[in-house]
Order: sequence, then C-alpha cells, then structure tokens
Amino acid sequence: MSEKTYEVRTYGCQMNVHDSERLSGLLEGAGYVRTPEGTAEFDADVVVFNTCAVRENADNKLYGNLGRLAPMKTKRPGMQIAVGGCLAQKDRDTIVKKAPWVDVVFGTHNIGKLPVLLERARIQEEAQVEIAESLEAFPSTLPTRRESAYAAWVSISVGCNNTCTFCIVPALRGKEKDRRTGDILAEIEALVAEGVSEITLLGQNVNAYGSDIGDREAFSKLLRACGRIEGLERVRFTSPHPRDFTDDVIAAMAETPNVMPQLHMPLQSGSDTVLKAMRRSYRQDRFLGIIDKVRAAMPHAAISTDIIVGFPGETEADFEQTMHVAREARFAQAYTFQYSKRPGTPAATMEGQVPKEVVQERYMRLVALQEEISWAENKKQVGRTLEVMVAEGEGRKDGATHRLSGRAPDNRLVHFTKPDAEVRPGDVATVEITYAAPHHLLAEGETKGVRRTRAGDAWEKRNTVGAAKPAGVMLGLPSVGAPEPLPAVTGGCGSN
Repeated sequence: MSEKTYEVRTYGCQMNVHDSERLSGLLEGAGYVRTPEGTAEFDADVVVFNTCAVRENADNKLYGNLGRLAPMKTKRPGMQIAVGGCLAQKDRDTIVKKAPWVDVVFGTHNIGKLPVLLERARIQEEAQVEIAESLEAFPSTLPTRRESAYAAWVSISVGCNNTCTFCIVPALRGKEKDRRTGDILAEIEALVAEGVSEITLLGQNVNAYGSDIGDREAFSKLLRACGRIEGLERVRFTSPHPRDFTDDVIAAMAETPNVMPQLHMPLQSGSDTVLKAMRRSYRQDRFLGIIDKVRAAMPHAAISTDIIVGFPGETEADFEQTMHVAREARFAQAYTFQYSKRPGTPAATMEGQVPKEVVQERYMRLVALQEEISWAENKKQVGRTLEVMVAEGEGRKDGATHRLSGRAPDNRLVHFTKPDAEVRPGDVATVEITYAAPHHLLAEGETKGVRRTRAGDAWEKRNTVGAAKPAGVMLGLPSVGAPEPLPAVTGGCGSN
C-alpha cells in the first residue's frame, strides 16, 4: 500500500509558520509523507489548514478553500481535512457547521493532538472538534520538519499579556508563557550542530521574555548568550513591543556580533490619542526615542514597522501624526494595514468607525509616502559591500535573470549576479550594491567572494539524499506596500 500524503496550508504570522513545521513533523512521525513538488493543489490524503484570525479576510479565505474541497473529497474516499490555528480556536464548532465535510478542528494549544484526532475521525467516521483552553505542551517539544536547512525559527515564548483593543490574539493564544533559557539555548546548539547558521527568536511579545521569572533583562541576556554559540552566524528576533524595549536590549544588539542590525518595531499609529484608544502603552515621543537610540548604537540598522490605518475614531489630524512619524523614523519598510473589525475585540464596538473610502484614501497616501522613503533609504546602500546569505526561493526571477538572491545582515533582499563558482543556499557571497529599488537591492557586478559554509553543506546534504526538496521558509519580512488580502508573516499575530 502506498504511503499517505499530506499538505499543510499556512496563513498568518511567523508563529503560525513555525507551528506548521511542527504539524508537518507530527504527520511524518505518524507515517504520512509530504506531497511531492508539482502535485496539484489539495491533491493529498490529508489537507491541514493552519489559520490566522487577525483579519477578516482570513475567514473568507478559509471557507472559500473549504468550499472548493467539498467536491474533491466526495470524489476521493478516505481524504481528510483538518483546520487548526487561531481561527479554529475562535470559531470552534462553527467550522463544522459551515463545512460539515471537515474531519478535525483543533486549536492553538493542542497541535500535538492532530494525528490522534485524524485517526479517531477515521475510525468513528465523524468530525472531531477538540479545543484546549490552555497550552498542553510547549510547541518546541514536538517533532518538527524544518523547512530550511540553513535557517530556523526558535520559539522562546507563546501567548501575550497585552490587551490591545484591536487584537484578538491574547484570547486565542493565551497568557504569555516563557521557555527555560537552557532549553532555548540547547535547541539552538542542536540546530547549529545540524548546520543551521541563522536563527530567528519568536514570540508574540518577544522582548517581554522573562516576565514569568521577574527578570527584566532576561531577553538581553539571551541575546548575549546566543553570541557565545560557536557556528551561529546570524541572530534575529520578532516581534518586540515598544513598551518592553529597554536600553539593555539595544546594548546587547550593538555589542553582540552575530545579532543582526535589524529591528522590526510595530508602531500601529503615530497619534497619541489613537495609541491610547488602542491600549498601546507608549506614545509618539517614546517610540521615536527608541528609534533614535537604536540608530545611535547601530547607524546601519534597518528598521521596519507595522501601521494600522483607519482605527475607530482616527481623524485626519491623527493620521497626519502617523505620516509625521513615518517621515521622522525613516523606516526601511512598513507593513501597512487597513483596520479590520474583528468580533470579540473592544475596537469592534467602538464609536467612530471610519468609512471605508476614507480609510482607503489614507492608506494609499501612507503607502505612497513609505514607497518614497524605502527607495531613498535603499539608495543609501549603493556602493556598499555586503555579505549576503544565499537564500532558496527568495528570487522569483533568478532563473531568467541568471542571478541569485539572499539577505544582507540588515535583512534587505539582495539579488546578485550568479558567479562562476558554485553557490549553495546557506553560503555567503560578498557583493557590491550597484542599484536600489524600493523593496530590493541589486549587485550587478562580479561577485567579490563566496564563502562555503556548514549551512551550505547542510542544504547540499538534504538535497542529495533523495528527500523532497523543501518549499523554503523565508526569514525575510513580507513584501511591502499594498498587502495581499491576508497579510503574511510579520503583520500577523506576531505584530506588537
């Protein structure tokens, strides 16, 4: 009998992407195999949707896909469909009522139960809905199928203690729970031993790490400890909260060579009035003060942000304050979102809901301004020589343009001329930037050097042992400007 296949579809933030790596590991541990490249969409024995609930389009996208699957399942006896993640935690029984052909619904706290629930649904021939109200096992204790051989996510905490009025995540992910520092470092050391050279520390409010033990400097200590791990070349983290961003973290970033000069610092609004209504515990001056301190300590740091346009009660004057902060902060990138009403959040019932056409007009003005700023900031990179970690899947036109792509230390995307020497994902190329676009850099001259790395060795080993080629999880931030209907990575529940 042939092996059963699976497909995992992920929506939302980096935390969801990392959870999907765990779901894949669980399924493979249960005997399933990932659908090979080139397989038709949803042509698997088990299709898993790992959902997001941050924006309204998440609901529409999920139920649209479930509708497409109904006739496919009728034609394919034994096919199973599972829905997990934040939307499953929120909607629970509603999913099965709207789509009775779904076999399993599980939440954010019990992803480890997926194989058991699938088997139970098969035997009992009825849908299994199991939503845990608190974390059953820290996700990092579960099996994993890492999407990248050279870069990895490492979760340091789950949940969030904030009460932002626009966000439903705390209700779905629970209160913040921190991992032991020793467990985090042990996982990183094990990954480095396997060839990983870049890690990204993950948390809903990553720099609040240590709140469980009352150590306000626990996060900066963790960054410094990462700096002592031999073979670990790049350390990133996402997403911090301005409230908890302290001077010791800035010092640790500046003084730890493998912590990259990159910071994603969610602003959400530049208006003190709106920030108060959002229950954001900082104001414009505090935010800009952090940016100034980071730039003083790391002049070449690239700073990105998240901004919500059209929050209830936002006036034109409030919006102009957001434009002012964008001009002052000079973000390398900004992930801009039109406010989306989420049932169950305080903001959903606030007075002063801004008309859609007004939100759209403001949004377009902000996108246009940020495009100008991003392009101007990228032009400052022209002439610089950068070390680029070669990535897999980041350059969609690389084949046609005879280029390779990767990330600079500050996380800017760089496309560079393919050298004669072999270069593998995970290797490091030294290039000189010759051209800047708003969302990427080009190095069109001859590559100055290529350093073969243990990470490149790990990628080569994975791809020469007959394993299916991974799709690749890109550790860069999502594209800038007008977002897709469902925001990717940084703009999701990891945004603080």
